[in-house]
Amino acid sequence: MNILIIEDDKELLTNLKRSLEEERYRVETATDGRTGLEKGLSELHDIILLDIMLPEINGLDILREMRADGINTPVLMLTARGDIQDKIDGLDLGADDYLAKPFSVPELLARIRALMRRQTEKNPLMQAGSIKLDTVKRLVLKDDEPVTLTPKEFSILEFLFYNQGRAVSRFHLAEHVWGDEFDPFNMSNFLDVHIKNLRKKIQGVDEPSIIETIRAVGYSIKHQ
Repeated sequence: MNILIIEDDKELLTNLKRSLEEERYRVETATDGRTGLEKGLSELHDIILLDIMLPEINGLDILREMRADGINTPVLMLTARGDIQDKIDGLDLGADDYLAKPFSVPELLARIRALMRRQTEKNPLMQAGSIKLDTVKRLVLKDDEPVTLTPKEFSILEFLFYNQGRAVSRFHLAEHVWGDEFDPFNMSNFLDVHIKNLRKKIQGVDEPSIIETIRAVGYSIKHQ
């Protein structure tokens, strides 16, 4: 799972990054609002930890722009203790949760797990063309008939569905699916083989594949 932390307190940022990586999360960071917004808009993340008081662009404006751009990634706001108005403003703008500083790492991890559960329960069934994917039952249907996929094939399809309508880079797709086994130098052809096999299983003889190849980028599933 990919987490983006946007936080200008470098000591806190370093500690958070280390703690999350110890839990096997993949972590990207930004120490100012402008860089954080660029990463939030252009890259794929499962969770964003967003401080409010940031240089250049504050956290509330970042959240406002991401939601206006259709980015629905769960956002956990990091707020100053007792600042009720920041919490209200963040929730009104589309934040999913907030955590007041200082906080404990176990509480942060629990809130991250809760957000991911909520995200899965919110959209348990996704569809593109004749393909349905049930994230709770871990089931794929084509024309309402079950399709047998390997765990890696299911993870590829699930990640593409979660980002339906957006181009997913080969790098991010492989990193998400293979995690600690990810090797950017040897993964490219391996990913191609999995995509080819996945297309064969979910694509009818006379119908186009729902998985589009985006030249020089990666793959995408169209909004239906």
